[in-house]
Amino acid sequence: MSTLYIRLPSKAVADSMDAGAPMYCHFALASASGAVEREGVAALSELSEAAGRAQRVVVLLAASDVTLLRIKMPPLSGARLKAALPNLIEDHLMSDPADCVMVAGSSVDGLRTVAVVQRSWLEIVAKTLTGLGARRMSAVPSQLCLPYEAGTASAAITEHGADIDVAVRLSEQDGIGLPITADQPELAPVEVIQSVCAVVPHSPIILYVPQARVNDYQETVGAVPALDGRIALHADNWPRWIAGADKNPLDLMTGFGMSSGPSFNWRPWRWPFILAAAVLMINAIALNIDWLRAEREADSLRMTMVQIYKSAYPKETVIVDPMAQMRQKYAAAQRESGQIAPDDFVALAAAFGEAWGSAGQKPQSIAGIEYRERSLSVKLKPGTSVSLEQMQPALTAQNLSVSQPNSDVLQVRSGK
Repeated sequence: MSTLYIRLPSKAVADSMDAGAPMYCHFALASASGAVEREGVAALSELSEAAGRAQRVVVLLAASDVTLLRIKMPPLSGARLKAALPNLIEDHLMSDPADCVMVAGSSVDGLRTVAVVQRSWLEIVAKTLTGLGARRMSAVPSQLCLPYEAGTASAAITEHGADIDVAVRLSEQDGIGLPITADQPELAPVEVIQSVCAVVPHSPIILYVPQARVNDYQETVGAVPALDGRIALHADNWPRWIAGADKNPLDLMTGFGMSSGPSFNWRPWRWPFILAAAVLMINAIALNIDWLRAEREADSLRMTMVQIYKSAYPKETVIVDPMAQMRQKYAAAQRESGQIAPDDFVALAAAFGEAWGSAGQKPQSIAGIEYRERSLSVKLKPGTSVSLEQMQPALTAQNLSVSQPNSDVLQVRSGK
């Protein structure tokens, strides 16, 4: 599972850019084991392929964009804490809490760390990453991604042209961001070190600087003997940021209402789904064409039967079911000519009587016979036991079908 890590410039840098100008940022694509596969600096719009392929996108927000507050709070559950959080930190903010996204960490020493970021900026970041194809997103404060050693402050420098964002981690739960704009690039190390020393006046400092700027900062620190033993310089690298981001407990995307949990990756299944939809559509079209063809054949067959019926009985004006009406006419013609239809009373009674006798049944077992709707209803005397399975060969020989609605009644119909 690959993860794309992005270190964004601050909102102030983005606001100072010309409209339509690309926003460049540092990025790294890491494997599931944390090994860096790709890294560099690129415009955010150029990361669409990496964002779409990565299982997760982690944004390291500029430290100057995220305010960390250490506040004592009552013990509340997650939902109640989220509802009460704006009122609990309102006095610590200069802006309206409704314009901010805030996330509280776990309680340590009776205090909670609350990360606050401007809602409009986080919305822009989330929409941009969604447009690039990101599915799972996390946004963490950069200052809490720095390594921490007890009694020592750590700081990291991220350069975006003349704009420099300094992330300072003061303790395990606290940190700050310093935006610095260097009018003269050669004096940038001096301004950065002065600002960091103003924030951390006494403790030792571990300062992480870009690889290309290590010599410049070493010369600046070496020029001030008092700082030579207090500031330790190291070249910045992505494995350190990745390790810190994965351990960061504050995900501001959760406060924004976006889940950073696992989601199904639909992209590899896009073409199979399209193919399945196309097959279903073709089958549906074929079924509809077949149904229309069958309907036309049925209409043609009905018209043919109506024409045959009209030619045979030209005086008939009402034709509802030509097949049924033809059967009725045929049965009536048979009766008029003296022939007995298979479902007439005499034919049914004679055939049933022969089958009844062939099955070894006694005529005295029958209490009565009733003819209705071209079927015989034979009522048996009480105590008469009849097995339809034993009578079935005799009934079949007479082309009869028999059902037994209840124990003492047989329903006899012609099988033709």
